[in-house]
Amino acid sequence: MRPVISSGLKLCLLLASLLALPSQAERLKDLASIQGVRDNPLIGYGLMVGLDGSGDQTMQTPFTTQSLSNMLGQLGITIPPGTNMQLKNVAAVMVTASLPAFVRPGQTIDITVSSMGNAKSLRGGTLLMTPLKGADGQVYALAQGNMVIGGAGASGGGSQVKVNQLSSGRIPAGAIVERAVDSPLGGDGTFMLELTTTDFGTAQRAVDAINRNLGPGTANALDARVIQVNAPARPEERVGFLARLESIDIAPAQGIAKVVINARTGSVVMNQAVRIQDCAVAHGNLTVVINTEPVISQPNPLAGGSTVVAQRSQIELSQGGGALQVVRGGASLADVIKGLNTLGANPQDLLSILQAMKAVGALRAELEII
Repeated sequence: MRPVISSGLKLCLLLASLLALPSQAERLKDLASIQGVRDNPLIGYGLMVGLDGSGDQTMQTPFTTQSLSNMLGQLGITIPPGTNMQLKNVAAVMVTASLPAFVRPGQTIDITVSSMGNAKSLRGGTLLMTPLKGADGQVYALAQGNMVIGGAGASGGGSQVKVNQLSSGRIPAGAIVERAVDSPLGGDGTFMLELTTTDFGTAQRAVDAINRNLGPGTANALDARVIQVNAPARPEERVGFLARLESIDIAPAQGIAKVVINARTGSVVMNQAVRIQDCAVAHGNLTVVINTEPVISQPNPLAGGSTVVAQRSQIELSQGGGALQVVRGGASLADVIKGLNTLGANPQDLLSILQAMKAVGALRAELEII
C-alpha cells in the first residue's frame, strides 16, 4: 500500500527542498546600502476643505475651528469673537511624506493625508497649502492638492456600511520640494557600505568580491556590518563607480539557525540552518467542555412556593493521545519537518514542543518568540 501524504505535508516538503538549495548570488545593492543615502521623514498639519458634509464635528474637535480662524486671519479675514462656527466640510489632517535622497527643489513627492478628528470621510476634499517639516524644524516641502479615495460609505438608523478606508489616503505628487538635503558622496575619499544584516561571513565575501572586480585594496571590512570602499579621486567618476559596485554579485553566508515563534498567532517559521537531534516527545491535548442549561423547578399548586429557574452544568473531560514518539535527527530542513510532522501536533502545540526541545538541547537553533 502506498503511503498517503497530506497536501500540507507536501507543501512543507516542497518549501524545505527549495530552502535547502545552495544560496544564490545576490547583487550588492540588495544586501547593503550606502551610508548617508536615505529618505528623510516629513510631517505637517493642515486643513482639508470641500468635504460633502463629512468633516469634523467642531464641538468635539475645537482645534479644527481654531486652525480655520488662524488661517482666515492670515488671509485678512477677521472672525468676530464668540462666533460659533458650525463646520461640516472642513477636517483637520496630518500630512506625512518621505523626502528621497538627492531630490532637488521644484520636484514633487507623494504625500499621505490622515484625519485627526472625527471626520467620517475625506473623499473629494482639497488639502490647503501645508508646510512639511523635518526633524530639525525646517520646511522642506509644501503640500497641496485634491484627495482621491477609492471607497464609499453610508450610514443611517444606527447602521453603517463602509468600503475601504475613508479617513486617510494618498495624493500623488502632492508636495513640491522647497529645500534639498545634502548627501555628499565620497567627499572624504571613501564610501561606507552598510549591510542590512550583521554577518562576518557576508562582510568578508563582499570585500573579496569588490576587490576581485574593482581591484585589490578597494574595500576592507571595518566590522560585521560596515565596509569601507575607496572612492575615485575625480568626482565625475563616482556615479559610474557606484553603479558598478552595486551590480557585483555576492553569495551571502548562511545565517545562524533560528526559529521564530509568534505566540499570538501560532505561526512557526524556521530557516534552512535549523537542525534537530534524536529525542523522544510525548504531547497530549486536554479538552474540558462545560455545558450549562437552565432547569425550571415549579412547586405543587398547594405548596405556596414560587417557580425557580436553576442552572445545571455538565462537565466533560477528554484527553488526546500522548504516546511517546521518537523524533529522528535531521541534516536538512526537510528532515526536520518530517520529524516534527510525525508528532501530529498542531501549530499551537508545536510552540510548547519546540521550547521543550530547546531546553533539552535537541533543537540546534536560536529560539525567538515575538
